[in-house]
Amino acid sequence: MTIFQSVFDIIGPVMVGPSSSHTAGAVRIGLAARSIFEEQPDEVDITFYGSFGHTYKGHGTDLAIIAGLLGYTTESVEIRHAYEMAKEAGMKVSIETSEEISEHPNKARVCMKKGGRSMCVSGISTGGGLIEVTEIDGFNVHMSCDEPVTLIFHRDRPGLIARVTHILGDENVNVSQMEVSRKGRGERALMLLATDNPIPARALRSISLVEDVGPIIFLSSLSASTLSCKED
Repeated sequence: MTIFQSVFDIIGPVMVGPSSSHTAGAVRIGLAARSIFEEQPDEVDITFYGSFGHTYKGHGTDLAIIAGLLGYTTESVEIRHAYEMAKEAGMKVSIETSEEISEHPNKARVCMKKGGRSMCVSGISTGGGLIEVTEIDGFNVHMSCDEPVTLIFHRDRPGLIARVTHILGDENVNVSQMEVSRKGRGERALMLLATDNPIPARALRSISLVEDVGPIIFLSSLSASTLSCKED
């Protein structure tokens, strides 16, 4: 079982940069990608869409998202030195823009690599520093991060989702949002669970023992000192 505890360390509304959408939101997209990846990547390919693609240099969106990937928060004055910090940290960064029409004008796609691992995360900045994660490793999601979220990667098969929800029911865990997507019938799938409270460790252990369950990523949003993708 792999259970990742992610930390955003985001404190608002203090921020560095000219725009909450293009700067604070971008920092949080970087932080979100880093948290879901569980560690700082060695290589990052960032693609900006829409308004992000047209204005990222003037608004420092590239600096912001790189700083987030390095673990810096919205109020960090070091954001302006993001490229230098990435170089010092050994994180290779590539930036490109896309003319592809996206679901939102402020969108970024972050593809990360470290060793033999790779993962892509897409996010949109919806205004006022708020973000939504819209893609994780090829799976479409809707994750606003205002509640604890657990991501369960698994193989698509009959009965697996029922087994997971049965475990949660036994632990009296209330699910406020559930999304399930798959690559294809019987192939790799992702279950996203937003809950009123964090899923107990014993329940996560039980879920990890279910046949065909893979990595489990836990993202807590209970306070500004843990994970929060939006202003408190």
